Amino acid sequence: MVQKKKFTLTIWIFAGFFLGILTGALAGEPVLPYTDVLADIFLRLLRMAILPLVITSVISSIIQVGSAGGLGRMGLRTMVYYLSTSLLAIFTGQILVNIFKPGEGAGIVLEENPDTIAAAERGLGRLFLDIIPENPFAAAASGDVLPVIFFSILFGLFVTQLKADQRSLLGGFFEAAFEAMMKMTSFIIWSAPFGVFGIITGIVATSGFSAFRSLGFYFLIVLGGLAIHMFFTLPLLLWVLGRVSPVKHYKGMIPALLTAFSTCSTIVTLPLTLKAVTENSGASRRAAGFVLPIGATVNMDGTALYECVAVIFIAQVYGFDLSLGGQVTVAVTAVLASIGAASIPMSGMVMMSIILGAVGLPLEGVAIILAVDRILDMFRTTANVFSDSCGAVIISRFDERDKSTPPVKTG
Repeated sequence: MVQKKKFTLTIWIFAGFFLGILTGALAGEPVLPYTDVLADIFLRLLRMAILPLVITSVISSIIQVGSAGGLGRMGLRTMVYYLSTSLLAIFTGQILVNIFKPGEGAGIVLEENPDTIAAAERGLGRLFLDIIPENPFAAAASGDVLPVIFFSILFGLFVTQLKADQRSLLGGFFEAAFEAMMKMTSFIIWSAPFGVFGIITGIVATSGFSAFRSLGFYFLIVLGGLAIHMFFTLPLLLWVLGRVSPVKHYKGMIPALLTAFSTCSTIVTLPLTLKAVTENSGASRRAAGFVLPIGATVNMDGTALYECVAVIFIAQVYGFDLSLGGQVTVAVTAVLASIGAASIPMSGMVMMSIILGAVGLPLEGVAIILAVDRILDMFRTTANVFSDSCGAVIISRFDERDKSTPPVKTG
């Protein structure tokens, strides 16, 4: 039943997309006062859900990791692996989007036209300083996402230091709040077909069909980056660090990858991934049982690559040619913001809204990529799951090596 709903959502999004093309081409600009309302409602609903979703997601994840004793050596290695692969994915996407520049000359007319990109202007030093909020409630009220994420991480860490009953009470509260926000976000995502209809109608009515050439180019670049990450970068890490044949690992992961592709959810795929890495790739149940649940929330290689490419693409559409320093700042922002990505279908679209706000681009930029987001969601979720599986195998190998190494005698 759940599968049918998700499939139906995809059909409705495409229906909204093609109906928007038809309406924009036939009716033109006179219809915009009506269709713009649908687009505005959808974008306002997204803004409404963003901060509560991020706060509950980050805090509940940190509490779960800490409660499981995840702050030891295995936890440190896991976080280093996840951060490293996310940066490698972002670097791959950056290279491709800078070489091919899909957003240049797009000719897409948008209502908002910013003069600068805030994140690129303030630089890395100022970015890290601004992450620390003087008033977290003021940051939340103003929609400043990165300080909210920073506060949520610290709050979650210190919740893990409380007494067991207090930790359990707060952990249960934030876990329940996160579940409620996931349900609300899923409901909002079901309004996406109307938003797509309104947005695409506006683009076609004001810009014509030239916009879709750049959109198709962007789509291919994201797919190319995900393919490089899945079929070159991660297999190389698996072979060098995990000492496991990538071909053997791929064969064992086929059921999990197909499930990830069809459901767009790392959480749903978790049991299949756990079975694949322990039975086919030699990962220990201890390592897999620790690494994979954390990865389902924290490790989002495919999402991070997509977000970075999308931000630079949108910046190109607005006419900005980001410097190397500006792109590094955008990349760091993408990594920090992707920590809050929830494991639900089309969460990347929600997180894209967060990153656009964090780097200083209008939320309207989501409109440019929304039409192809559902298809890309299937591919990037598959990359997320495959990265989790590689991490479980690699961390397991280092964990087994620690066990087999005799302790050093002192005295």
